Amino acid sequence: MNRATSVFVSEPGDRSVLQVREHDLPDPADGEVQVEVAAAGVNFIDVYKRQGVYPVQTPFVLGEEGAGTVTAVGPGVEGLSVGDRVAWCQSSGSESTLVNKPARLVVPVPDGVDLEVAAAAMLQGLTAHYLVTSTYAVGPGDVALVHAAAGGVGQLLVQMVTARGATVVATAGSDEKLEIARALGAQYLINYETVDDLAGAVREAAGRGVDVAYDGVGKATFDASLASLRPRGMMVLFGGASGQVPPFDIQRLNSSGSLFLTRPTLAHYVAEREEYEWRAGEVLGAIADGSLKIDVGGRYPLEEAAAAYEALEGRKTTGKLILVPGA
Repeated sequence: MNRATSVFVSEPGDRSVLQVREHDLPDPADGEVQVEVAAAGVNFIDVYKRQGVYPVQTPFVLGEEGAGTVTAVGPGVEGLSVGDRVAWCQSSGSESTLVNKPARLVVPVPDGVDLEVAAAAMLQGLTAHYLVTSTYAVGPGDVALVHAAAGGVGQLLVQMVTARGATVVATAGSDEKLEIARALGAQYLINYETVDDLAGAVREAAGRGVDVAYDGVGKATFDASLASLRPRGMMVLFGGASGQVPPFDIQRLNSSGSLFLTRPTLAHYVAEREEYEWRAGEVLGAIADGSLKIDVGGRYPLEEAAAAYEALEGRKTTGKLILVPGA
């Protein structure tokens, strides 16, 4: 039995329900490894779970991704040893000093990739990867709209879309954020705080409707995203940073040009170990060879988890926020 310190949600609610406290952690069970956490990612899915949008029985420990060093190996685990550097996503309870994780959910971190960077890359990196390779397979000649292009997923989408030979129309809430998107390869930049007709600005910038709209903002941008699409374009709603999109008349897809609409989630794109390894291997490998850049926009100790989520929910950040035990 070991002791761990973790960020708990005591009941559904705002940031005041977060509690950082010590607790007992048993030795790893069959098929598990115990990991000393170097860093855990801060994500909107944590907010949805804390608020009860995604119901979870309380109390529970926050955190869907992280990275660290294996400190113990449970029975039945093969291919992993004490001292191995690993990362994971789609595994709750990661905001802690010490965690037990199913061995099938951890992947190796390549040499040369810092564990904090690996933690920052997993959930959003694999999300961006499935969005551009599988949900809508971006290719040369495509034009993609990327909202919140200076955010964690946004920065990765800009890089991945550009690397696949497509054009990016990037939106953000300030000129400073747009400069980040430009530096990563975005060809067209729109400050949505300064335009009255966002869809019109997108179409004017691109010269036509976009082939795909990657929208993690949700309620505030959903209508403009739909209106930005070319006929038979695809609307990919992968998050709701500004709030959940209310129900709408499906006939809008017909009248707007036989549009496609999907609301994907990472879990369905990493359900099989082979696919999980493929996505993680490509993302972490690209970081290792320098072709993919991860911007860690803020590091917070566990005790300041509420401040990290305040910054995230207030959309005051660029890049990825992480919690670093012992920071």
